Amino acid sequence: MLLFHALAIAPLVSSVLGQQIWDIWETARDKSTLFKSLQPAVINFVSPGAAGAADIQVNDGAVYQQMDGFGAALTDSSAKLLSGLKSSNSNAYWELLRKLWDVADGANSAGMPVLRVPIGASDFSALGYSFDDEWNDTSFSRLSADRAPSYLWSTLADIKSIQPGIKLFFLPWSPPAWMKDSNSLNGGRVWADRSDQLAQYLFKSIQAIKNKGFDTYAISIQNEPENSNPTYPTALVAPDVAALVGNALRTLLNNNGFSRVKIIGYDHNWDHAAAYPVTMINNAPNAFAGAAFHCYGGNVGQQEDFHRAHPGKEIYFTECTGEFGSDWWSDIKWNMDNIFIGSVEHWARAAMLWNVALDGKGQQVLPGSSSCGGPGCRAVVTISGSSYTLNQEWYAIAQSNRATNPRDANGPFGQRIGSSVSGGTGWALRVTAFKTTRNNPADWNRYSLVVLNWADNPVQSVRTTIGFRGQQATYTFKTGLTTLWWYAQN
Repeated sequence: MLLFHALAIAPLVSSVLGQQIWDIWETARDKSTLFKSLQPAVINFVSPGAAGAADIQVNDGAVYQQMDGFGAALTDSSAKLLSGLKSSNSNAYWELLRKLWDVADGANSAGMPVLRVPIGASDFSALGYSFDDEWNDTSFSRLSADRAPSYLWSTLADIKSIQPGIKLFFLPWSPPAWMKDSNSLNGGRVWADRSDQLAQYLFKSIQAIKNKGFDTYAISIQNEPENSNPTYPTALVAPDVAALVGNALRTLLNNNGFSRVKIIGYDHNWDHAAAYPVTMINNAPNAFAGAAFHCYGGNVGQQEDFHRAHPGKEIYFTECTGEFGSDWWSDIKWNMDNIFIGSVEHWARAAMLWNVALDGKGQQVLPGSSSCGGPGCRAVVTISGSSYTLNQEWYAIAQSNRATNPRDANGPFGQRIGSSVSGGTGWALRVTAFKTTRNNPADWNRYSLVVLNWADNPVQSVRTTIGFRGQQATYTFKTGLTTLWWYAQN
């Protein structure tokens, strides 16, 4: 009987003792630590005591969306700068690629598992082009991915060598000019009677990209389909036309070996989340996996408008850019509050910023483009000749991916779980929580927190209790960003 009793309580004792916070990564407001592993003494979960100034409760019984991760976009201009760095300083180039895309567990890297790539020119290209600029080439016999500069594909190949499983999101800033009433890549509206041809164009672009050696994870019909800026490639695509394209494209993909490719709609601002993407999916519910959003209008809470209308559809956040001249810490706070924590709280599976790399003036912008005026757009990293600088966006992405990237090689990504914050100083903390399962079901799951302490007037560290499965750990969060994790039985 005593032996039976001992065996019965052993798993419980093991579970309690096994809940230990053993790795903490921090980026401090004062830059005293910059994405640094603190390697603290083990912090145990113990029987609960008094709550701290803030109290975080983690509920792994409340399970939400699966994550794809956090990243940015490889524009032509980003690829050109990276290619130039490779030529001028190969060691720095490969070091930077690892700092951006190495997803190995514990790597000192942003570990970006998602990457957005334009099909054809964007506002960050040397010149305007689509994959098929042969006028009225309805057979697409002249379509070619080689219309893109060679450095785009060579850079993407190098990125893939660092991270073979990277998830690539492709989309056009404009279809071929002959599909639009402007007869130009810049501005204009896609003709409704060209919907089948636009679907063919997107499908054949995916085929051409595949022939270059790259698998498409997701494709969007059109970047910012309510934007008709006449100074760079843009296009108006009505939601009913997007639905027609989506239905035709879904059939083409399913019938030609690309059934796993997701179709994402909208890719535009938060402010119309209750309108355009809802109408589009109402008209083509089986074509689209979900909708994507940008930050340039409205607020992140409006993602809920779309979610309420289509709770079974996925949400992605796919574009926002920094600008030169802003404050380092203020940018980190805004990006975490609205994108890397905020959009995830509102159901985003992935969150991506705009250019992954630009120069110190936010160049190269397409000649004549009005995009990114004023001081210029700031990328995730700045490349200057043979050297590079990691910008504030890099640290926000790195801290976020540290919580959601797989624990095991080629393993599952994290999944958002329930969390809440209370206490007299609970207002100072913005928190998301994740569970990452394992390749081997017998291995314990990893549980992670991303915590923004934005108490900066005055600056104050916050002694915090963390509750999980009836146990409690205590940690003091500095003003800044912190990612920490522990393991527990499944």
